Amino acid sequence: MSSHGDPQPMEAARGGPLRGTAEVPGDKSVSHRSLILGALSVGETKITGLLEGQDVLDTAKAMRAFGAEVTRHGAGAWSVHGVGVGGFAEPGNVIDCGNSGTGVRLIMGAMATTPIAATFTGDASLNGRPMARVTDPLALFGARAYGRAGGRLPMTILGAAEPVPVRYATPVPSAQVKSAVLLAGLNAPGKTVVIEAEATRDHTERMLKGFGAEIVTEVTPEGRVITLTGQPELVAQTIAVPRDPSSAAFPVCAALITEGSDVLVPGIGLNPTRAGLFTTLIEMGADLTLENEREEGGEPVADLRARFSPDMRGVEVPPERAASMIDEYPILSVVAANATGRTEMRGVKELRVKESDRIAAMATGLRACGVTVEEGEDWWIVEGRGAGGVPGGASATTHLDHRIAMSFLCLGLSTGKPVGIDDAGPIATSFPIFLDLMAELGAGFRVVAR
Repeated sequence: MSSHGDPQPMEAARGGPLRGTAEVPGDKSVSHRSLILGALSVGETKITGLLEGQDVLDTAKAMRAFGAEVTRHGAGAWSVHGVGVGGFAEPGNVIDCGNSGTGVRLIMGAMATTPIAATFTGDASLNGRPMARVTDPLALFGARAYGRAGGRLPMTILGAAEPVPVRYATPVPSAQVKSAVLLAGLNAPGKTVVIEAEATRDHTERMLKGFGAEIVTEVTPEGRVITLTGQPELVAQTIAVPRDPSSAAFPVCAALITEGSDVLVPGIGLNPTRAGLFTTLIEMGADLTLENEREEGGEPVADLRARFSPDMRGVEVPPERAASMIDEYPILSVVAANATGRTEMRGVKELRVKESDRIAAMATGLRACGVTVEEGEDWWIVEGRGAGGVPGGASATTHLDHRIAMSFLCLGLSTGKPVGIDDAGPIATSFPIFLDLMAELGAGFRVVAR
């Protein structure tokens, strides 16, 4: 059952080529952080290109609950009048973060060093996800967390009255954990240090610096060492959100596997900590080109052109690349099914604790469609059947996971028989225009009567 109403079964079938320009929404990671850092700054932050998916709208609602003035002025155009570091007010009601693990974990960090209490909840998927990976380091600052067994939502956080700075080595590569600790460190005196053995997306560090925080990143034998000086006065900014590479992955990959396709995706953010999928696709032999490369708002940006690529081959994706493409493995597995040979993906145990167990969900659906998949705790292997060689003819369970839903709809554009999904509703959490955008490109999607 979807958290967005009754389930919306859909089906995708092979048809004509995908052609045209796919203007995907703003980057979700940057959108969340723009709202949160705007709320923690002094003055009015102006944002254009904000992703207006449900995940980000829930973060905007949360910032209002903590006392910031958040206003929508038009499509993607928002402003945030902040309350300053340490200025969060205690919310009057429970903070519902819907489906967003990023939203809840970053917000927990942002309020954990202010002496207030806040209770967080979400949908069935989010309430089943582990929060101890964030609440454990927040406890080092002096915050306390009270939740369900296994460190799960609903959960109440009591912010530290007298926070202390911390030095924390992240046990798993996670931009969410790193960001929560850095946001907590904003209202702690002295220097908070985060050490990550593997680099993860660095939007938080870039944006903290842009808002005026003193933050330094060094590469050492320990890994990346990020040092933040606490209790700065963050200054409001004007932010142009680049288009989301994780959303771009779907029309790009759909074009690569759909005969005759030629799709341009303009203005995509290509932060090197996010671009692992595109590197992998090029290694597989994808006809993928970057045009008009430039820099906007401190982030590298380019227009991305994807054409049907019938000669792609399987590759071994290096484990150290996982952090830069963790959300893209589901759609990569769809491309891998249409390549020749084995695609091996290792070091991906984080996929087990996303909105769903994404390895299990994709493996089950791909097998039902005639693809051989092997899997382990932190790895999986897809045996490619070549361009257009996947039989299809099955319906996949999405487990309230937007990326599973979009991945199987894209798969159905290349299979011998249509591919269905049990619920398209969760897609709105991250990519609310996905169905319309793909239809404009020529995708054969249709609603299935229940």
